[in-house]
Amino acid sequence: MVVDTVHTSAREVSDGIASAAASDLLFAGIDLGSTGIKMLVVDAAGVEIAGVEVPTPWRVGEGRTTEMDAGTLLSALRSLLSKTATELPAEARLAAIGIAGMGETGMLIDTDGAAVTPGFAWFDPRGAEQIVAFPASVREEFAGRTGLPLGAQVTVAKLAYLRDRGLELRGLRWLNLPEFVAAALGGDIALEYSLASRTGLIDQDSGVAWTRMLDALDLGPEFLPPLRSGGASWGRVSDAFGTPFAGAELTVAGHDHLVAAEASGTLDADGYHVSMGTAEVLLRVLDAPLGFAARQRLAHALINEVRHIVPGKHVLVAGVKTGLLLRRALTAAGISDRVGRDALDADVMALPYEGALPAGTIEVSGARNDDGVMRLVLHADGATPQEIFGAILRHSNDEIGLLIEAMDRELPPATHATLTGGWTSMASVQRARARVLPELSVSSREQDTAFGAALIAARLVGASIAGDHGVGTHREDARIPTT
Repeated sequence: MVVDTVHTSAREVSDGIASAAASDLLFAGIDLGSTGIKMLVVDAAGVEIAGVEVPTPWRVGEGRTTEMDAGTLLSALRSLLSKTATELPAEARLAAIGIAGMGETGMLIDTDGAAVTPGFAWFDPRGAEQIVAFPASVREEFAGRTGLPLGAQVTVAKLAYLRDRGLELRGLRWLNLPEFVAAALGGDIALEYSLASRTGLIDQDSGVAWTRMLDALDLGPEFLPPLRSGGASWGRVSDAFGTPFAGAELTVAGHDHLVAAEASGTLDADGYHVSMGTAEVLLRVLDAPLGFAARQRLAHALINEVRHIVPGKHVLVAGVKTGLLLRRALTAAGISDRVGRDALDADVMALPYEGALPAGTIEVSGARNDDGVMRLVLHADGATPQEIFGAILRHSNDEIGLLIEAMDRELPPATHATLTGGWTSMASVQRARARVLPELSVSSREQDTAFGAALIAARLVGASIAGDHGVGTHREDARIPTT
């Protein structure tokens, strides 16, 4: 099952489909998200042929611990494929599948490729005690080397936690979640750069394993499988998965937020791409790494500088937990469907942006990327669900403003921004973000990550999908007013 060389079958497939009508080709993108696992199938015209979602199978424990078993994940994957197959024409065959997903979460695997531990959610708090015990030299250099703030979110914290719980890490290897799913589908065991950049194990300047971090965990370089760029071939889907998936070319597209940016064509260096899921992430593309000192400064503001899915490029990643707070506000208000969400959105828009209550009536905290615990302080009556929802949007705007200030100290200010993700269909979200983001446009596509993964899959076999804007271009959408 272990293959350390990149497949050349993508070229063979490209030659084989050269005579096929473009409209006959189907491509799929899988998005392994924090809330749901989605699969989108499109044709060469960009028309959606099938779209299916199953819940991400987390198991929640005491103290906000959140994990998933490999078996449960693979059951969810099989359910996803089965449901997708029922939506496709009887003779349909997929040419290629791209897989994107969350960072930090992954599986430790043995020599047979089987998972030996659960996968911890990126927001799971375990590992906080362990990072304090890392050698002082590692803690001091961590942000400058890896481009990440040192905290419980990074993969190395979870690895240290498992080690301290008695797990022998030597002899095991690491796969991030999209790479684990690719291997489970029959693909190679290999890492993708943008996902590996989220682990805390990669030196951002050299692009190889940071030896001092491996030493701190008593690991050797063999712990990390071979590294590949997003969009490279990971092999083919196993025949065991049957029609219409068997034989499809496989690729790991990369970190979900970066893949969503690819779908929108918003990869130019002058703009922000903002992806709003459970986490809300601001991206800023770089032509080259900013260097050790800049990464140290940015990490103090909880901003990452890591590798992009585009070979040779880096990216600033700044996040807030807006979606998590908004979801909890909806749940507290008893809203669990799209109809209720739309009604609340209309109620928020009926209020001025600042709300109708006196300033300071509602205090909100928790949006910082190292927090995620929604705290409400109500100083007076009148805190309706719509007032609370609006207050969360204003609070997250304040946090985004701080992130933008920190990035602007390192780079010329961005001139435009594109907003994507599941929350962006809400007018109240658009109105709020237009207050803090420059020249804001909004993607009309609800599944940008899955669509971006499908675009990348199509390129693997030498095909293209209508709506593929390519690297380094910007699509102009309708601008969002600030009032």
